[in-house]
Amino acid sequence: MDLRQLEYFVAVAEEQNFTRAAERVHISQSGVSAQIRQLERELGAELFDRSARTVTLTVAGKAALEHAREALAAAGAVGQAVGEVTGLIRGRLTVGMVTGCTITPLFEALSAFHQAHPRVEISLIEDNSDRLVDGVRAGTVDLALIGTATATPEGLDALTIISERLVVAVPAGHPLAKRRRVTLRDLIAHPIVCMPPGTGLRTVFDRACAAQNLQPVIALQASAADAIADLAARGLAVAVLSDSMAARYRDRLTAHTIEDIATPALLALVWKSTHSPAVRELLVHSRRAFTGPDPT
Repeated sequence: MDLRQLEYFVAVAEEQNFTRAAERVHISQSGVSAQIRQLERELGAELFDRSARTVTLTVAGKAALEHAREALAAAGAVGQAVGEVTGLIRGRLTVGMVTGCTITPLFEALSAFHQAHPRVEISLIEDNSDRLVDGVRAGTVDLALIGTATATPEGLDALTIISERLVVAVPAGHPLAKRRRVTLRDLIAHPIVCMPPGTGLRTVFDRACAAQNLQPVIALQASAADAIADLAARGLAVAVLSDSMAARYRDRLTAHTIEDIATPALLALVWKSTHSPAVRELLVHSRRAFTGPDPT
C-alpha cells in the first residue's frame, strides 16, 4: 500500500466515477483501476461496488475512506512543515474557475505564483459555482473564483472581486430597447436567455423572481456570456447579464438595469483554510492581481 493508491481511492470515492477520478489525478482510467485493484488485493476486500453506473463504496470502502484521507493529510503536513522551515513551498494546488469566466487576473496570479514557487503543481478546473463551492468545502478544491449571490458562502472565507447589478440586453428594434426603465414584470413578458442554475447570476435572478411570485420563461441557457449575447442579438430571447458583461456587446445590444433587482451578482474568490502555505501565497498573488499592490 502506498500514498498514490490512497490518493486514487479517495478520488474515485469522491467522484463516484473512475473516468472523472482519472482526470482529477492526471493518469489513465486503466491506471487508476489497476492501482485500486492492487489496493483491494492487499487489503483483502473490495472497496467499491462497480455493478451500477455510479461507483459506490462497499462497507469496507466506507470504513477505509476517512483513514485514507487522514493518511494523505498527514503526508501533506510533513511536506508543509519541512517547507515552512526551509522556505520552500511544494505540493499541489487545485484552483477552480466558474465556467465561461473571462476574468484574466486569475491567470496573472497563477503565473506569478508559479514563477515564485515552481515546485507546486497547479491544477485548474472549470465548473459551475455551486459545485466549486462544494469542492472548496470538501477540500478537493483549494481556491475558487465563483459567481455568487452571497458575499461570503457559509463556512468559507471570500474576497469579492466584482459586485454588479443585473441588466437586460436586447437588440435594436426590440420593444424593451427604447424603454427608460425595465422591471422584472416587463422582462418576463419575453422569453429569456441566461446562465444555468448553479451560477451566481442565475441565483440572483431566480430569487428576485421568487420574491415577486413571478415565473419567467427561460427559453435558452448558456454558461458563457458570449453565447448569451449572440443568442439575444439574433432575437431568440432577451439576455440577462451583469453590467460589465453586457458592456462588451454595446455594438449589438442595448442594456437596461433591471430596476427591481437590487441584489448584486458577485464574482468572488473563496477558500476554506489558509493552513497550507501554498494557499496563503496564492491568496497574496490573487489579491495583488485583482485589487492592485498593497499600499503598505
